[in-house]
Amino acid sequence: MKKIRSGRIIIVFSLLLIVGVSTGFLANQETRDFRIAKNLDIFFSLFRELNTFYVDEIDPDKLIKAGIDNMLKTLDPYTVYFPESEADEFAIMTTGKYGGIGSLVRGTGDYVVISEVYKGFPADKAGIKPGDILKKVDGASLKGFPTDKVSEKLKGNPGTEINVTIERNGKDTDYNLKREKIVMPPVPFYGMIDSKTGYIRFTNFTQNCVDDVKTALNELKNSNAQQIILDLRGNPGGLLIEAVAIVNLFVSEGNEVVSTKGKVKQFDEDFKTTKQPVDDKIPLAVIINRSSASASEIVAGALQDLDRGIIVGQRSYGKGLVQITRQLSYNTQLKVTTAKYYIPSGRCIQARDFSHPNEDGSVGFIPDSLISEFKTKNGRIVKDGGGITPDIEILPEPLSQISSELFLRNFIFDYATAYFWSHPNISSTDQFTFTDQDYSDFKTFLISRKFNYKTSTEESLNELITNAKKEKYYDIHKDLFNDLQKDIAHNLDQDLTMFRSEITDLLEDEIISRYFYEPGAIAWTIKKDEQVLKARDLLNDRGEYDAILKGTAGAIVVK
Repeated sequence: MKKIRSGRIIIVFSLLLIVGVSTGFLANQETRDFRIAKNLDIFFSLFRELNTFYVDEIDPDKLIKAGIDNMLKTLDPYTVYFPESEADEFAIMTTGKYGGIGSLVRGTGDYVVISEVYKGFPADKAGIKPGDILKKVDGASLKGFPTDKVSEKLKGNPGTEINVTIERNGKDTDYNLKREKIVMPPVPFYGMIDSKTGYIRFTNFTQNCVDDVKTALNELKNSNAQQIILDLRGNPGGLLIEAVAIVNLFVSEGNEVVSTKGKVKQFDEDFKTTKQPVDDKIPLAVIINRSSASASEIVAGALQDLDRGIIVGQRSYGKGLVQITRQLSYNTQLKVTTAKYYIPSGRCIQARDFSHPNEDGSVGFIPDSLISEFKTKNGRIVKDGGGITPDIEILPEPLSQISSELFLRNFIFDYATAYFWSHPNISSTDQFTFTDQDYSDFKTFLISRKFNYKTSTEESLNELITNAKKEKYYDIHKDLFNDLQKDIAHNLDQDLTMFRSEITDLLEDEIISRYFYEPGAIAWTIKKDEQVLKARDLLNDRGEYDAILKGTAGAIVVK
């Protein structure tokens, strides 16, 4: 007890020094500094009483972590505390690098399954494949382990050895691997999609990512690219300075890209392009979606405000806040929001209301009363309120219920695994065709796995029937309910026929990735990607492209 009390005195005394206590503070106990010290003293007293009198032993690390997390929830979603145990996760977020075997895992049943293998890394070189069941690490069973705990066991310092036990087709095999530094490529694919259109998929703003984008851009220009598509879909952002460098590839030096403004004025800063661009004239289309966030929005928004290229796709995520990291005691860290960023037109793309997001966390509905208008370099009207609104909005077609069920319940994944082992000799994507016989085999596979599902309409009717029975209306209208059940019942074989095209697309994407990894899957999918194809068509129509940038084109929404 004496030790705890002395710790309390030290904490409060330190706080008084930090906040600058003076005799004026003692005279006026309602100042902000006093309220800080008072509430921290209350928190310490509360913890002391819990530690002394609570009926069970408490875990101080767990309790304080919960308190910190809930405190930060009252601020914004991006101010986050990282305990020492999550230092590796934080490093991966900021650098894209970690020590591991180069694979992703997902939960299924009692064990996790290898869901993806990165080309050229230890798991791939050892012959581990997607669909393999991971049963042991260094002899310790992984039965019942959650995915995040398994991932922790796979990671470690580069150069350290690890033994994993894999089950494939009912047989266990041990693999001795040496962990390597895993560097996630920020540009997993680039290439020509026709004789004059270059395409760059850009997935993360990690350290020095501009070098990869610059290399891709130069090689595409050497391949006679006369126009460029920069795909930022699903790019969650990252380092702000890298976003400025990416814009500088397409914009001449001396242009403002973004400015930051916050409470601590010495952190306020204007970021401008400082180098000669690779090409500030080549026609450019940037594709975004609801998962394009932060640094992605700086790039898309700055290029839009400077009228340097057209923006295609969906409204972006809506994250216009700047974070810095602060080292805390005992190797813990705080990622804290210190400012908002503003793109060249003067708008901030941060959502003003965190309380009504979409299911994926992106910006929800913004009322007109909260939206202000700004102007681009050419005088086009652009708006704030949350996210970057595309010049050309292209809304992807949602999946049918059966396709969603097949994907989310891993039937697509499991069939691709079976297909891979029964078709070992596909040497190029040109050789691959998913035939009528393959689709028939897939149907047989679903029957063998006893696949079934209920539509949302059926589930709603079942809920209605349950409520009707509780309220004793069911027997009165039993025939009506029975007729409704018959009328809305879906037919699995009919659904598999009706939605064959989109189910086949999902199967092809997953199968191609087994043979040709992520780059091959991207190259395959963009052939049919509606947003990519529309961006290409707009670039090909130079009159429409110029009209959009001059603000003389009408609004276009493609559904």
